[in-house]
Amino acid sequence: MTGPFSHRTPALRALARLAILALAFSGVARAAPAPSVTLAETYRGGIDLADYWVSEKYDGVRGYWDGQRLITRGGLVIQTPAWFTAGWPDHAMDGELWTGYGEFARVSGIVRSHEPHDADWRDVRYRVFDLPDHPGPFDARVPAIRHVVAAIDQPWVTAIGQFRVDDTSALDTAMARVIARGGEGLILHRGAAKYRAGRSDDLLKLKPYDDAEARVIGHNPGQGRLEGLMGSLDVRTPDGREFAIGSGFTDAQRASPPPIGSWITYRYNGETVTGLPRFARFLRRRSGGPPPEVDRVPDR
Repeated sequence: MTGPFSHRTPALRALARLAILALAFSGVARAAPAPSVTLAETYRGGIDLADYWVSEKYDGVRGYWDGQRLITRGGLVIQTPAWFTAGWPDHAMDGELWTGYGEFARVSGIVRSHEPHDADWRDVRYRVFDLPDHPGPFDARVPAIRHVVAAIDQPWVTAIGQFRVDDTSALDTAMARVIARGGEGLILHRGAAKYRAGRSDDLLKLKPYDDAEARVIGHNPGQGRLEGLMGSLDVRTPDGREFAIGSGFTDAQRASPPPIGSWITYRYNGETVTGLPRFARFLRRRSGGPPPEVDRVPDR
């Protein structure tokens, strides 16, 4: 072998190639510290609804504006066209990047693209739902959000509508309206709560189903009509529970299933007496790897 690596050992040559690849791809996907954001607990009922603001939950990509750049919840710096964030404030905003109902895969692809394309970003809306730097409770942040969005004065930047409900019947009615138009559910935000990172009852999510993440650990072959395709996935949750998911897939997804080691999001309806998700079905492959709060998935 001749060339610049010919005098090195195989290990050194491999390291050198890795260094060249790192240089070649530097700047393609920039990372930042994951922002400290509020996270929602699941609504279980029994709360005083008078304490909460209610808003629609949009199935997009969370975008945290740190005053200079947009960052995903996991710490990926989002590459946007310059015009998209021009004139945005020098303080933090928390919101959702969204293109429409049922378009999570599309907006996720746009947001995670290393080269922002104007035509794609013209369809993206930034829906602001909080101001992390604001020192006051959410009751005070609601009008402040509207003021900030009005000052930005860009049609793609909107304040998520916040409203009150009198009782669970009104909450159910609001939920039914959202689901009827293809929405995902509702968010309830305690009016007295200041912005703080982590999960708490200050922020609640209400959906017609639960969802969670798991890592793919195996593929099982299909039978009958599914012969030659994937029949089900074996998955492992962040806390080590293992089970199979065999529904929710299109035939195209069965022909090219999520690879072993990848992460998926699944839907389910409560848990069995043994603690496993009931009626688990595939929702989508999770972009960007494991959930940000997952430090390590148990291996056995």
